[in-house]
Amino acid sequence: MQDVLKKQEAAIQRPSREEAEAAVRTLLAWTGDNPDREGLIDTPSRVVRAYEEYFEGYNIDPVKTLQRTFEETDGYDEVVMLRDIPFESHCEHHIAPIIGKAHVAYLPDKRVVGISKLARVVEIFAKRLQTQEIMTVQVADTIQEALQPKGVAVVIDAVHQCMTTRGIHKPGVATVTSRMLGVFRSQPETRREFLAMIE
Repeated sequence: MQDVLKKQEAAIQRPSREEAEAAVRTLLAWTGDNPDREGLIDTPSRVVRAYEEYFEGYNIDPVKTLQRTFEETDGYDEVVMLRDIPFESHCEHHIAPIIGKAHVAYLPDKRVVGISKLARVVEIFAKRLQTQEIMTVQVADTIQEALQPKGVAVVIDAVHQCMTTRGIHKPGVATVTSRMLGVFRSQPETRREFLAMIE
């Protein structure tokens, strides 16, 4: 999966900051407003700076984030889980916010990772243009690839502004996606334990 992402990123020639700001000016003019008026004169540079923050996940390798692991577990062989990891992302169809929480668990085999790194992986993928389904797969598969645990479980629960502030205008509707790998897929009792923990 990481090879596919790297090939996609390598194929893209990133425009300059000046070109990005010019594109924002074009969109402002397209709305019918005047990009040269006082309130909008600095908007292109502000938008580009905001995009650098919104989409910083393209500049970080999530696998490298998980590379520092620990083998000293003192015999610990139960599920490790982070519940209610908040995230903000943007949908790739309308560049509208996706706001939600992720629940991430893995069953270690020989190695564990610092728990903040699991939250960091969620953050890295959230800071890219996304669909919730793809983000769920990316988080789970990256943890599986990097840690080689006995299993990984990811559930994402989010609200999509592309559905609440435009189009069908249905606020309060949450989307829930999941990906279960290894024992979380093959052993119903392990999957039930995880789902009970997130409730």
